[in-house]
Parts: sequence; structure tokens; C-alpha cells
Amino acid sequence: MRLTRFTDLALRVLMRLAVTDAELPTTRDVAATMEVPYTHTAKVVARLQHLGLVEARRGRGGGLALTAAGRAASVGGVVRELEGAGDVVDCDGATPCPLRGACVLRGALRRAQEAFFAALDPLTVDDLVAAPTGPLLLGIAGGPPGRPASP
Repeated sequence: MRLTRFTDLALRVLMRLAVTDAELPTTRDVAATMEVPYTHTAKVVARLQHLGLVEARRGRGGGLALTAAGRAASVGGVVRELEGAGDVVDCDGATPCPLRGACVLRGALRRAQEAFFAALDPLTVDDLVAAPTGPLLLGIAGGPPGRPASP
């Protein structure tokens, strides 16, 4: 299974926010750190807010913060929510597969997809930023390459 860029970025945003210290990053800060377009990051942040995983605070001292639900969120649950429950292959698409009525592959792919999600279910966002990942994220959290991290 392959994750969409949207889901990949969402997981990286959650990980980045999980290692945030007192100073909250803005969506622009996160986009710059990850070297992805601001507009794409803003869409991801909006979706994560809608899911209750991220909180956006406005004004002075504002920025993005991971909620308690975001910290404890199952990675499998997040991926399921963002990727949707669709099949790995589209057997009933614009040109339906002539084998769809008797195909064993469709069921096998569905079971493989569920096994993929199940392997991610026990992991939480906090688990993703445990050493050695968390310290590495802290090193790059200050901004794009060439700009030192905040003390």
C-alpha cells in the first residue's frame, strides 16, 4: 500500500508538533521546515483540526499545537481516516474488470490493506517521536536547512 502525499504530510505535521516546545510554530513555519508548499500544509492542518488532532491559536503567542487526542491518536486510525476505506484497486471503475465477479485477488488485497492498517494501530503519534526520531526532529524544527534551530 502506498500513502497519498496528503497522509504522509499529515503524519509528518503531527510528528513535528509532537516535539514542539514552548514556542508554537505557525503553518508557514511547519511548511518551511518540511520544505513543502504552504497551501498544501494549510489544507493538511485544516483537516487535522477538523479531526481534533491539532489546535490552531491565533494572535500573539499563537501557532499550532498538538491536542491530547492528537498525541494519543492511533497512527492506523489517522491513516484510515485520511486515506479512506476504499479498495486498493478499483475493480468497478469506468471500465469494470471482467474478472470482478470471480476474482480472488480483490479479497486478498482487502485483507492485505487491513493488515497494513492493523500493523499501524498500536502506534501512537507519541510513539513516532520517541528516540531516535524525536531528537532528530528537534534538530530540524528550527526551520529550513541553513537556519539553526531555536535554543
